[in-house]
Amino acid sequence: MITNNSCRILYLSTEIVPYARTGGLAQVASALPRALRRLGDDVRVMIPCYGLIDPHKRGFKRILESFPVPHENDVELAGLWQAPDPDLPIYFIEHDRLFGSRTGIYSFPDDGERFVFYSRACLEAARHLGWQPHIVHCNEWQTALVPNWLRTIYAADPFFAKTAVVYNIHNLSYQGIFGHRVLEMAGIENFGFIAHPDVSTSLNEVVSMVARGIIFADVIVTVSPTHAKEILTPEFGEGLDPILRDRQNRLYGILNAIDISDYDPRRDPNLATCYDSDHTGDRNHCKTGLQNEAGLPSQLHVPIISLTSRLNDQKGYDILSTVLEPLLRFVPAQWVIMGTGEQRYHDYLLDLQERYPQKLRVFLTYSESLSRRIFAGSDIFLMPSRHEPCGLDQMVAMRYGALPVVHATGGLADTVKNHHPPTTGTGFVFDHYDGMALFAAIVRAVEIYDHQELWSGIRRQAMSQDLSWERPAHAYRDLYRRAWALKFTGLPG
Repeated sequence: MITNNSCRILYLSTEIVPYARTGGLAQVASALPRALRRLGDDVRVMIPCYGLIDPHKRGFKRILESFPVPHENDVELAGLWQAPDPDLPIYFIEHDRLFGSRTGIYSFPDDGERFVFYSRACLEAARHLGWQPHIVHCNEWQTALVPNWLRTIYAADPFFAKTAVVYNIHNLSYQGIFGHRVLEMAGIENFGFIAHPDVSTSLNEVVSMVARGIIFADVIVTVSPTHAKEILTPEFGEGLDPILRDRQNRLYGILNAIDISDYDPRRDPNLATCYDSDHTGDRNHCKTGLQNEAGLPSQLHVPIISLTSRLNDQKGYDILSTVLEPLLRFVPAQWVIMGTGEQRYHDYLLDLQERYPQKLRVFLTYSESLSRRIFAGSDIFLMPSRHEPCGLDQMVAMRYGALPVVHATGGLADTVKNHHPPTTGTGFVFDHYDGMALFAAIVRAVEIYDHQELWSGIRRQAMSQDLSWERPAHAYRDLYRRAWALKFTGLPG
C-alpha cells in the first residue's frame, strides 16, 4: 500500500548527469528523483554501465557481483554497482558485451538487444536487492517493454504483484523500431504481435517499443501539458496518435523544470560576473565579455540575439534561414549562434558570418560553459522550434535574464508568457510557424529593448519564475499514487 509519505519508485533511465548524457533526459533523471526524495519518497535510479563510465575511477561500490537475467531462451549474468552519491541511490547495470565494451551510448546495430537486456536486468536487480517498488518509472523507448512484461511474464510473479508502471514519453520521434526478433529476445513472442486498425500498415508490420509502453502502462505522461494534447493529433503523434487517443484517459502532461541550484547566475563560476534579478546592471559585464569572446564590437546599447541548438529544421532553421539575412541587414542587433547539425546550415551560417562579421558570430560546437556565458551575455534568446515537447533552454535563458522568442508549441507555449501590454509577460511568442511570424516577433523584441525601463520589468518577471523541480515533483507524486490506485483499487487515483 502506498501512503502519502512513502512510495518506492524504481526510476529507469539510460542517461543521467554527470555520468552519461546526450540530451535533456540526463538532467531530468538526476533532478526529478532528487526532488522526489526530498519529499519523502524512496527513489532509486538504474542506468547501464557504459564503457565511458569507469566504476573504479568513479569510486563505485560493488553491490552485486553477478545475478542472473533471463535473456532469449537462456540466462546471462549481470553485475550491479552503486555511485557514491549521498542524496540519490544510482545503480549501474554491468554487462561487458552489451555496454562495457562500448564507449558510446546509442546508435549500435544491436541496440534492441542491449536495452531489452538492460530493462530486464533492472527488474531482476530489484528482486535480488529485496527492494519491491510500488512504481516503475520508465523513460523513452529503451525501457518501454517493462509495462508489457509486467502484464505478461511477470503478471503472476509475487515480487511485482503490487507494482504499477508510469511510462514517460520525452520525444515521440524516437520510437525504438525493430523487427519481430526483438520479441524473442524479450521472451514475449508467445504473447502475440500487436497491430492497431488505425495505425499505418508500415508501423503495424514492425515492433514499436513506444507503442507497447503506451498500451500496457498504467499511466502515460509526457513533458508538458500542451504536448500531451498535441500528440493526440496526426501532426504531432508520429503515427501513434490512434493508440494515444485510445488511452488518453491515462495520458497526462507534467512540465519539466531545471535544476535551479546548478543554473544559478548568482554563483555560476562560468560567468564574467555573477548577478541576480535585483542587480542586472552587473549583467553588462557578461554582455561585454560575450562580445569580446565572439569578436563582436562592444556595444551595450545593441541587443545580442542568441541561439544554442542543433542546426536542423525541427529546431526552426528552415524558417530562420528565410529571414536571417534581412534581420542582419536591417535590424540593429548582434547575433551569437552555437550548435552543430546539418552541413547545409553550417555552410549557410559561415557564409553569413563572413559577410556580416560585425553582426554575427557562429560557434559550430557545443560547450556547456560557453552556453552559460551565452545565456548570461545575450539579451534575446531565440527558440523557434517547429515542435518542442518541453524544452529546457528557454527556462535557463529566463533564469539568466535573456528573454526568449519562441514558437507557441509544446513546453515553449507552457513556459513563456507572451509580452502583451498591459501585462508584462516573460518573453515573446509567435503562433504561426513561418518566417514572417518569426521576423515580426524578433523585430517586436528588438523594438521593446529600446525601452529599457519596460525591458527591465519583463526581464525581472522572467527571472522570478519558479522553474524549480518542486512543483513537478509534487505532480509526479500524485501521478504515482493515481497509477497505483488505477491498477489495484479500480478507483480514480
